[in-house]
Amino acid sequence: MFQRLFGRERHANRAITEALYAQIVAAARQTVFYSDWNVPDTPLGRFEMLSLHMFLFQHRLRGEGGAAAEIAQVLIDEFFLDVEHSLRELGISDVGVPKRMKKLARMFYGRTAAYDHALRDDDRVALAAALARNVRPDVGEWPEAPLLASYVSEASRQLAMQPTESIVAGTVAFPVAGAA
Repeated sequence: MFQRLFGRERHANRAITEALYAQIVAAARQTVFYSDWNVPDTPLGRFEMLSLHMFLFQHRLRGEGGAAAEIAQVLIDEFFLDVEHSLRELGISDVGVPKRMKKLARMFYGRTAAYDHALRDDDRVALAAALARNVRPDVGEWPEAPLLASYVSEASRQLAMQPTESIVAGTVAFPVAGAA
């Protein structure tokens, strides 16, 4: 009997995790990022956009307790499992995966610190500079960085308005990029 009860709860939690993660991935894969704003449509470019949206999700739930804190942790775990799976699909050997995962984790947390400071200070210039440095390190100047910075600011604002209960139930909504 206990197994049935706990099994249902685990299944419901897994469904919520999958729904939230799918919504985050869909937001990160918006075509405008790659076609109009010149984010490289490469594994690293997609990692950058997924990292950015994962940061926005985590930023929204920061300071929340209970189920929201649990969801935030489960989603970050899901993100890193997805990154690890992607590395393996790219043909990285079992020996090389841990080293690459450490590097990607450092990249993620370094970026989120920069984005967090810029959002907290409401500094779009600093946010655009951090985005350019991280998303397009291959170019000296990235003219689309301010567009992405505006999107990030708007996404943060919209996420802040979403009820925690809705997010914990499996619904998170990001803005449409380039709609403004």
